[in-house]
Amino acid sequence: MTTILETKNLERTFGAVVAAKDINIRIDAGEVLGVIGSNGAGKTTFVNMVTGYLPPSSGEILYRGAPITGKPTREIMRLGICRSFQIPQLFPEMGVLDNMLIALTIAKQQKPVLFRPAIDRVVEDEAIALLTRFRIERYAHQEIQTLPQGVRKLVDIAMATVSDPALLFLDEPTSGVSADEKMDFMRVLIDALKSTDTAVLFIEHDMEIVEEFSPRCVAFYEGTILADGPTGDVLKDAKVREFVIGSEFHRKPDESVETATGKGAA
Repeated sequence: MTTILETKNLERTFGAVVAAKDINIRIDAGEVLGVIGSNGAGKTTFVNMVTGYLPPSSGEILYRGAPITGKPTREIMRLGICRSFQIPQLFPEMGVLDNMLIALTIAKQQKPVLFRPAIDRVVEDEAIALLTRFRIERYAHQEIQTLPQGVRKLVDIAMATVSDPALLFLDEPTSGVSADEKMDFMRVLIDALKSTDTAVLFIEHDMEIVEEFSPRCVAFYEGTILADGPTGDVLKDAKVREFVIGSEFHRKPDESVETATGKGAA
């Protein structure tokens, strides 16, 4: 398969503190990769370095074989690497379709449309097609601030795909989605992304989600990669069970009642 991203001996320090060290990861086109690890293990630091939010202290980042180490975020996005954050980055007082139109016009390097004057019909059709792919077209004319957290996240992730990225990073996509709805939420998400050749790396704290949706898993611990391989093997690894799963993931489910389908429980 075609390699989309490769990192070599990636490291990031903050003074005497080593946040990430010897990070060697290779991601192929269309691959779905789950990343696990406790808070402070280096997961987000790794994503921040690859997406240009944080320059590495040393090491190399290759995208399609070409170096992108230290390039600015906007340039990295234009190349085809995008991300979605744990907290959706949306315009809360605007409608879902309007948010999508803004994302599309920016991706096409057009003037952003904030108050919906005459809009290119082709762009609007693209926006509606994306909403349909993520099964949220019924919310097109609702304000973001009125929607449950799961729907907001799907809108945010859909917006991150407007430029057809080759690689998409998702930071805890099921955070804030009720335990009962997480599986359905992820099925919608993965099905939407499977229709493209986008490689997906998602950070997740729910082992059932990781086991169900990521054929490959990388476990971080204290800034280094503890294990990398088929998800079943990684989750059975003695060190992963001792240092990652045992300490971090045996906890009660999220208490949020907002769901991906808008059916929250009281």
